[in-house]
Amino acid sequence: MLLGSLGALVSCTRPKAKGFSGYAFIANQDGGAVAAVDLEVFAVARHIHVDGAPTAIVAPPRRSKVYALTPANGSIHEIRTDNLTFSRKLQVAGSAIMMRLSADGNALYVLCREPKRLVSVALDPLRVDWQLGLPGDPVDFDVAPDGSQLAISYGEARSISFIDVARRQAFPLVGTSGEIGLVRFQYSEQLIAANRGERMLSIYHAPSRRLIVNLPLAVRPDQMCFNADGGQLFVTGEGMDGVVVVYPSHTPQVGETVLGGHHPGAMAASALPGYLFVANPSSGDVSILNIETRRVVAVTPVGTQPSYIAITPDDQYALVLNQASGDMAVIRIPNVTRSVSEWPRWKKGPLFMLIPVGSKPVSAAIVRI
Repeated sequence: MLLGSLGALVSCTRPKAKGFSGYAFIANQDGGAVAAVDLEVFAVARHIHVDGAPTAIVAPPRRSKVYALTPANGSIHEIRTDNLTFSRKLQVAGSAIMMRLSADGNALYVLCREPKRLVSVALDPLRVDWQLGLPGDPVDFDVAPDGSQLAISYGEARSISFIDVARRQAFPLVGTSGEIGLVRFQYSEQLIAANRGERMLSIYHAPSRRLIVNLPLAVRPDQMCFNADGGQLFVTGEGMDGVVVVYPSHTPQVGETVLGGHHPGAMAASALPGYLFVANPSSGDVSILNIETRRVVAVTPVGTQPSYIAITPDDQYALVLNQASGDMAVIRIPNVTRSVSEWPRWKKGPLFMLIPVGSKPVSAAIVRI
């Protein structure tokens, strides 16, 4: 009997997870700090205080630094990844909205509200390189993968501007039929604009800035996420508890709408295996969809108000930031596969660890060391 019990115990024992050799730098908006989480031991190594409330953080490749944006005072904060210390600060505007990394990783673009302008910031040394005035209140922007263009949406002004990066000037505004929120480049030839006012995606040929097609949706396009190769787009938003699957390449079309959880929001996709992780803030869990089969294979409780998900570069972990509970849930992706094969479909097994990280974590950047 003892041998039988021991055998059963051994067969249920899972191998110890090996951590990722690097850090997750997490912007804690209400804490005024960036938490550096050591992903090899799954513990906070240090809280790095900044002047303001950080909402975004980026990690340029091949640099031992990350950069955090504090929108209320329009400042960028440089943090060293080798010793986890604050390095320097640069104020670029009275207030800002968001920032994005340039395609070559040598600059940051900052979308500013006061004054209305786009600012290009060189990273070595940290300084304003050039800036461009904007015709209205910007909402969102994106950078083409080849670095040749930027696109900026103007929301209620119902327009989009395309920026020629080499010439540092804007093309004439492109009018739209409704309020545009998110804009995302698919490759460098195609821009996808989320028409929130009319609940559809407007797809543009970026070089000519001409509309290709409007795709009506079952939800308001509040969140968008590409799969690993960029061939599929997933959309969530107000309207129904589902994820809309869109095929934007070649002949753009809406594929299907699948169950995605309760009021699904932020998303992230892993490459191998192909899973879509969908945060459900109101229910405090994450739905995990098999991208190939379009089926939910697990629903994992993670914390209070999950609002941001990042995948580690090795596709081993999904990191979920919980705004209200101030922690980071770690989902071990290989355990999703194991739970599907070994347990009933709705087994809540992939959650690996919960790490307190600070007050209102909203964004993260992962750095390999």
